[in-house]
Amino acid sequence: MEPVQLAAILAAVVVLASMLSVELGIAVALFELGLGVVVGNLFDLHSQQWLDFIASFASIVLTFLAGLEVDPTHFRERFAASVGIGLVSFIGPFIVGSLVAYGLLGWTVKAALIAGTALSTTSLAVIYAVLVEDGLNKTALGKLLMSATFVTDMATAVALSAIFIKPNLWFPAFLIVSVAMMFALPKLAKPFFARYGDRVIEPEIKLVFVCLLVLMVLADASNGHAVLPAFILGLVMSHHFQEHRSEQERLRVVAFAFLTPFFFIKGGLNVSLGAVFANLGVLGVLFAAKLLPKLGLVFPMARRYIPRHATFATLLMSTGLTFGTISSLYGLNAGIINETQFSLLITVVVGSALIPTAIAQTFFHPIGDLERRERPIPADEFV
Repeated sequence: MEPVQLAAILAAVVVLASMLSVELGIAVALFELGLGVVVGNLFDLHSQQWLDFIASFASIVLTFLAGLEVDPTHFRERFAASVGIGLVSFIGPFIVGSLVAYGLLGWTVKAALIAGTALSTTSLAVIYAVLVEDGLNKTALGKLLMSATFVTDMATAVALSAIFIKPNLWFPAFLIVSVAMMFALPKLAKPFFARYGDRVIEPEIKLVFVCLLVLMVLADASNGHAVLPAFILGLVMSHHFQEHRSEQERLRVVAFAFLTPFFFIKGGLNVSLGAVFANLGVLGVLFAAKLLPKLGLVFPMARRYIPRHATFATLLMSTGLTFGTISSLYGLNAGIINETQFSLLITVVVGSALIPTAIAQTFFHPIGDLERRERPIPADEFV
C-alpha cells in the first residue's frame, strides 16, 4: 500500500475515534487503539516507516508533556508515595511475568525476562492522555499518578538496559547531551521565548521539538531510550511552562491533534488477531501475569496514599503501551522471542491499555463518582 493511501485511511480512523470519544464520553486513546486493531486486521494493514517515526516521536512528545504537568515541589512532598506505588507496580509483574513465562509456558530464560519486562510497564502516554482529557492532570491525584508511572518506567528501562542492552560508544554522548539539555534549556527558554515566542510560526515549539529529536537520534545510536530523558526534561521545564500556560496549550494541541493519534493507532496495528485466537490460553495466562500482581500490590499502596480513589489509580497503573512495546520489539529484533510470542505480548500490552482504562473511566472515575452521588466537586477532592 502506498504511504498516502495508508495515511488517508488512518486519518479517517482518527476522525471516527474522536467522534466516538465525544459521543460516548470515553478517552479517545482507547478508540484509537481499538480501531487500530480492527482496521489493521480487517484490511491487513501494516505499519510503514513514516508511521513508525511519527509514533516514536509522539511517544517522546507525550512523555515530555507529562513531565510538564508534574510539580517538582509536589513530587518532593509525595516522594514516598510516588516511589512506593511506582516500584511495586514494576516489581510484581516483572517477577511474576518472568516466572510464568519460563516455568509455565516453557519460554527460554531470555524470552521470559523479555516477557517480565514488557508486562511490568505502566504507560505514561496512556495515563497522561486520559488525565488531560478528563481534566485530572492539574489535580494532586493526576500529578501523583504521573510521578509514580515515571518511577515504574524508569525501573523498566533500567531492567531492560541492565539485562539485555549493551551500550556502545555513543552512550556517553547520549548521557552528556541529555544532562546538558536539562541544565541548559530552562536557562535558554526565558530569553528565547521572550524574543521569539507568541508568534504564528511557533519558534518555541520548534525549539522543543529539536531538543526531543536530538535525544531520539542519540538514543537510537547508543541503544538507549529517549523516553526517560524526555520526561525529566519536561520536569525541569515545568516551572517555565507554568508561567507560560498558553505556550503549553499550543504544544498540547499540536501533539493531540496530529502526533498522538498515530501513536495509539500504530499500537493497535501491531496486534495480530490470528495469532491471538490461536493462543487464547497463553494470552489469558500472560494477561493475568500482568494484571493480578499490579492489582494485588498497587491497590494496598494506593489505599494508603490516595484512599478515596485507590481503585481508579490502581487500574490506571495497570495500563501498558510505550515501554511494553519497546521491550517486546527489542526482543523480536534481537531474536530472543519469535513473532507469535511478540504478538501475544503486544496484545497483552494493548489490552492492558484498553480494558483497565475503560473500567476506571466507566465505574471509578473521580468526577463521575461525585456526580453519581450528587455531591458538589470540592477543590481539594483529588488531593
